[in-house]
Amino acid sequence: MTIFNGYIGTYTKEDSKGIYSFTLDTEAKQISNVKAVAELNNPTYVNISNDNKVLYAVVKEGDKGGVASYAINNQTGELTELSRQVTEGASPCHVSVDKNNQQVVTANYHRGTVEAYLVNEDGTVNRSTSIMQHEGQGPHERQEKPHTHFSGFTPDEKFVVAVDLGIDKVITYKIDNGALTEAHTLLVKAGSGPRHITFHPNGKYAYVMTELSNEVIALSYNAETGIFTELQYIAAIPEDFTENSQGSAIHISSDGRFVYAGNRGHNSIAVFRVNEETGELALVEYTSTEGNWPRDFAFDPTESFIVASNEESGNLVLYARDKETGRLSVIQSDVAVPYPVCVKFLHA
Repeated sequence: MTIFNGYIGTYTKEDSKGIYSFTLDTEAKQISNVKAVAELNNPTYVNISNDNKVLYAVVKEGDKGGVASYAINNQTGELTELSRQVTEGASPCHVSVDKNNQQVVTANYHRGTVEAYLVNEDGTVNRSTSIMQHEGQGPHERQEKPHTHFSGFTPDEKFVVAVDLGIDKVITYKIDNGALTEAHTLLVKAGSGPRHITFHPNGKYAYVMTELSNEVIALSYNAETGIFTELQYIAAIPEDFTENSQGSAIHISSDGRFVYAGNRGHNSIAVFRVNEETGELALVEYTSTEGNWPRDFAFDPTESFIVASNEESGNLVLYARDKETGRLSVIQSDVAVPYPVCVKFLHA
């Protein structure tokens, strides 16, 4: 029997407590044991160190916001707070950690910033070492100012990539011991509202999910310079769907063959096949998320399953994934979690 442990970041509205844990039994094909393991305000995004020892979460504390770190008990899944760094203003919406658990970066939607932090050996986070303030706006009504929605490390971790919905930019920063310096800026289609990015395992391509235009942008990537170049725009929802839909998360299988993109409103995950030679995408299918407002999803460590989180309907959905075709089949959709946002598994 193979059981994997995962965590869910939530909005702490109504009866939501904070961070929840769950288990996935891959033989029974079932999610169970959902329980609150850390009480904190709006830990909407979490990430886990490569050695599975520390979980990092964005956190809201009154009128302050920042990042908290937790020691993970690998037997019980319980979390013990190690540190918390908050400053005046809104809390971040995204947090990433490097492979050696030495640097953390956050993206702040409301402040329009990227912040870098150095991490001590015990997993405690120091005060931010670098704050990059974005400037500008876009044509859409939600682009009145910068809204940084993602910051994370490139595959070789020489750079940090920030995706800013408010100014239609993907910005590459050189990172060195917690210090950020701008290396390159890609301006994408006006009003598209880029939200999240994922890298192809070959390091040559990347894929950006747009929130406002609900598309995926295929990019080529130069690992030496940090420069992105547009290859393709492809819709993540059907052309005839005219109701409100906003792109959410985007992830790629570790074999680089399939890209998955979440659609809030259309309430689906779009599956795309990757052309290994060109990096471009072709639609395979749309799969219902069996709920409302799918905020994120994650592969289990075997990548035979995907778990998605429906924020507004408060449920997790378990899919079986066909590794040959990329297609998803719903197995379980009644797993209750209040206002789930982010799903993360412990690393295999």
